[in-house]
Amino acid sequence: MLNGGSSAGKSGIARCLQAVLPDPWLALGVDTLIQAMPASPRTPAAGLELAADGAVVVGPEFRALEAAWIEGVAAMARAGARIIVDEVFLGGADSQERWKKALGALETRWVGVWCETAVAAGREIARGDRVIGMAASQAEIVHRGVVYDLRVDTTTTEALECARAIAAYVR
Repeated sequence: MLNGGSSAGKSGIARCLQAVLPDPWLALGVDTLIQAMPASPRTPAAGLELAADGAVVVGPEFRALEAAWIEGVAAMARAGARIIVDEVFLGGADSQERWKKALGALETRWVGVWCETAVAAGREIARGDRVIGMAASQAEIVHRGVVYDLRVDTTTTEALECARAIAAYVR
């Protein structure tokens, strides 16, 4: 489980993990869920609002779809799939608890992906597919109260090096 703010480097690490881990792993993330959703729950009234300042407001319709998705990912893992989850714990420790409840006894490694806010904000601008301010608004809140097995920092460390450190820990 990779958790970090927007533009922290989680998706790059996930792709590198797929390359360096010895067995096939699926990479799934909150972006996968959002892309699969119909357009209506991406509106403020329906449950997912991306504010002009980059803040993300989550409502009940999104939470219902997210709960089903989390249970589905856990079911795939119980069925034998190796899964790398690329997440953004907007609720900090509460988000981690939702995942822990769904995953139950499944072996899980909790990895915090950190990046200095200014660096993540620069990446956000370069990407061009994020609301400006999202990286800054998420940089600290996603880690609040979350307990990790391992932490990596992508501020100056490349995704491949982070993936190798995670893979060594997983082994």
